[in-house]
Amino acid sequence: MVMTGARQTGKTSLLRHLFPDYSFVSLDLPTEAEQAEKEPREFLRRYPPPVIIDEVQYAPGLFRHLKAEIDANRPANGRFLLTGSQKFSLMERVSESLAGRADILELETLSLSEIRRALPKTTLETAILRGGFPELYANLDIDLVSFYNSYLATYLERDVRLLTNVGSLRDFERFIRACALRSANLLNKADLARDVGISPSTANHWLSMLEASGQVVLLEPWFSNRTKSLVKSPKLYFADTGLLCALLGIRTEEALRESPAVGAIWETFVFAQLRDRERLAGRRNSLFFWRDRTREVDFLVDAGGKLELLEAKWTELPDTGDTANLNFVRNAVGAKHVRMGAVVSRTPNSFPFDNGLRAIPVTELG
Repeated sequence: MVMTGARQTGKTSLLRHLFPDYSFVSLDLPTEAEQAEKEPREFLRRYPPPVIIDEVQYAPGLFRHLKAEIDANRPANGRFLLTGSQKFSLMERVSESLAGRADILELETLSLSEIRRALPKTTLETAILRGGFPELYANLDIDLVSFYNSYLATYLERDVRLLTNVGSLRDFERFIRACALRSANLLNKADLARDVGISPSTANHWLSMLEASGQVVLLEPWFSNRTKSLVKSPKLYFADTGLLCALLGIRTEEALRESPAVGAIWETFVFAQLRDRERLAGRRNSLFFWRDRTREVDFLVDAGGKLELLEAKWTELPDTGDTANLNFVRNAVGAKHVRMGAVVSRTPNSFPFDNGLRAIPVTELG
């Protein structure tokens, strides 16, 4: 099995908890990574299966030897559990050597439902501000500013330098912060590049790096032959609102509520809950947004041709006016194709509007 996901999402802790009898080695340690790369046979003799190999992307030469070990005893499943924080480089090696030999699981940060199962009194504002990194809930005394400053520094120094030859980490950090200002917005790579002072090709490459390391997610627009003039650009979202708030300098719940970006942050948070729901439902490529030249619906879920239309609103008391775009798109695609349309807000309870649409709390997405 191969488990991937951003740093600090709990990959290593989860596997060590679930498989306490497995031996463990981390290729974060340069000496271990060097032997795994240069002396893979000796490395595998030192760590025979069953074994958890952490951050396996640091030794790309190990994969073909893992393939040989697996092929020598194909009926024995689960002997090698691999983790990696750099999705693109890891998956490239998996597709080359372990195709058809490994299940792949992507671990994201904790969803609201997961947080509340452990800490039922966690408020929405706390969950948004702290984000979903498990360590922040295992130890509530951790200082958020210090945690995210350390996270960003580690990400820049380790993952970014490994993934590409970035001439200036300061420019790359500015790029990340510029992306944070655009979370929940239509992606315009030319504007992004111009604001940071880099070339469009560099912006495109750096954006791919942020995707590869699980920091951002691109949401594609939904297309139908029944609709015209839909945009082709994706929307940009940060994967975790805790990191997003840290990059935007939002450190308290009061600052969150007063921030002009609170609507975009809420939409980013709702998107994370939807991704978790769709993943648990076993649906892939089911989540989109809808937009033409004048109107947009934040999220469209296409489940076998039956559509859900969802708008994210920070308000605690949405009204019929908040459903205008939902109603427009429902009519545009045909009401018979729409299973449900709703405004996802901070309302404590679900309630209907007189046009057949609903207001729902974000907890109903779980």
